[in-house]
Amino acid sequence: MEDYQKFIEAKRHRASDHGIKPVFSVPGMFDFQQYVAEYAIQKGRCATYLDTGLGKTLIELVIAANYVRHTNKPVLIPTPLSVAFQFIKEAEKFGIDDVEYSRDGNFTGKIIICNYERLHYFNPADFDCIICDESSCLKDFKAATTANVFGLMRKMQYRFLATATPSPNDYVELGTSSEALGYLGHMDMLTKFFTNNADTISPNGIGVKWRLKGHATEAFFQWVSGWSISARKPSDLGFSDERHILPALIENDHIVTNDAPLVINGQFSMFNQVARTMPEIHAERKATIEKRAEKAVELGSAHECTVYWCNLNEEAETVARLDRSAVEIRGGMSIGKKEEILKAFADGQIKKLITKPKITAWGLNWQHCNHAVTFPGFSFEQYYQLVRRFYRFGQTREVTIDRVISDGQVRILQAIEAKAEKASNLFSMLNANLNKSYDVQKRAFDQTINLPSFLQK
Repeated sequence: MEDYQKFIEAKRHRASDHGIKPVFSVPGMFDFQQYVAEYAIQKGRCATYLDTGLGKTLIELVIAANYVRHTNKPVLIPTPLSVAFQFIKEAEKFGIDDVEYSRDGNFTGKIIICNYERLHYFNPADFDCIICDESSCLKDFKAATTANVFGLMRKMQYRFLATATPSPNDYVELGTSSEALGYLGHMDMLTKFFTNNADTISPNGIGVKWRLKGHATEAFFQWVSGWSISARKPSDLGFSDERHILPALIENDHIVTNDAPLVINGQFSMFNQVARTMPEIHAERKATIEKRAEKAVELGSAHECTVYWCNLNEEAETVARLDRSAVEIRGGMSIGKKEEILKAFADGQIKKLITKPKITAWGLNWQHCNHAVTFPGFSFEQYYQLVRRFYRFGQTREVTIDRVISDGQVRILQAIEAKAEKASNLFSMLNANLNKSYDVQKRAFDQTINLPSFLQK
């Protein structure tokens, strides 16, 4: 029996605690925020998957302050572009000292904020703890940047990830997080829990290479829950939602007609039909830029404050031409210029903003605005994050998101809805398994077994 227990124990992938006992807190934190912070601090290597507006920034600062006191070394918090100033404001609001934004690797403070793009300036030997803010955005960076981040993490004793979208497109994305935190490797995770996906045609199967093995589903979510904590609302953790009720979210679909035949690989399509392949979708998108931009500006003109979310440069340029009051933020701008524009919009000095999800979809608090127009793509994460710039706790007005597509792009909306359902299921499963672990299962093997009478000697 003892040998069998050892065998079972060897087969379990548990997330042991690497952390410390919390010694620092902040007056004014919500009860659930305090709970999450203490959980992560004691874990030491942990992902916090909290929905937008639940206070990830404050929680990260509290985690950092605890490890500053424990290690007597600074803590590094890399963030997406232009999120840094929000950390500074949050720290000032709650009286957390020694928070500094560094652009070049030089610093004198104890909690150091920097942009992911500038992480190469920093010496990992200066830190024992790293907290990656909006960690899901890492896959959108250049491979060298992402490799640098994870390489830096592996040199840290204490490691944390924070995002509202842990696996926005597919569950396999959780493997990267696990590996970065020092738990089960990505390929090992695939081998243990996943199998190849044969369905790549339906909305649920678009772009999905792997699917969970049926018999491994419960074990997979128990494993993820072992190194993470997740919630979309405080009640997911057993706390009251009273102060975290959101107003209505209105999502309107506006479909413009493409009257011109598609040109794909130099060939004209005889009929205007729903775009199914990626070349057809790209061709449809290019052919309808003017019509979609006209509709977007028509919708934006009805609101005092609006963000136009574009995917193509041509979309942004066309919207800028049609709405002269809007200010465009472009990828080719310097980081300083981008920060200047985004801060001006956040402060209400700019009323109409043209941007891309890849630039500004993460981490920004824009509750002062309650309207956006988007040309959606297949990325559910980008769509979810852009919606949540406005629709987040602290928003007091109903939020309207106008989605503009052509009649041939309906598969995009189908894919977004399918991925939205998958993301919702992920949180439900993680919350259901929050208090479960392989240790709970193991206790069954420790019980005394009473043999039936006919087997007793």
